[in-house]
Amino acid sequence: MAYQLGKRSRQRLAKLHQDLQRVIERAIEIVGVDFTVMEGLRTLARQKVLVEKGASRTFNSRHLTGHACDLGAWVGGSVRWDFGLYVKIAYAVRQAARELDIPIVWGACWTVINDEADLEDAIARYVARKRQQGKTPLLDGPHFQLCRKCYPAVTGEAA
Repeated sequence: MAYQLGKRSRQRLAKLHQDLQRVIERAIEIVGVDFTVMEGLRTLARQKVLVEKGASRTFNSRHLTGHACDLGAWVGGSVRWDFGLYVKIAYAVRQAARELDIPIVWGACWTVINDEADLEDAIARYVARKRQQGKTPLLDGPHFQLCRKCYPAVTGEAA
């Protein structure tokens, strides 16, 4: 079944960097799980709320510059949080990123996924690295962003 982005998702996507838009638009065409764009460009006030709630750990978020989005697995008319659904979405985003030659970082492993053969292995390596450092891993399955090295941005910069 081919999925399409809804009106609200397209409105949220329109405020993001055009290369991220291209990847997400292609991913929805090839994914085996429907998804919605839950959040894209964020205000600093919104980011502060998310940090206070513990939903984010940084004020240097790529959401502030239009270089990141959060996708939600859309099943039966609502967003589902089963992590396996986000792995499926990530494989579609990876395929789209490869086709378009746009480096994408996934929030479940915090690495460019274009060259990752096995995303579950990438997650395991990330978790092991963070634990070795004595830190708590942040497995943000819904989060996708343009690679900071290839797409630098100054906080507060518009997409």
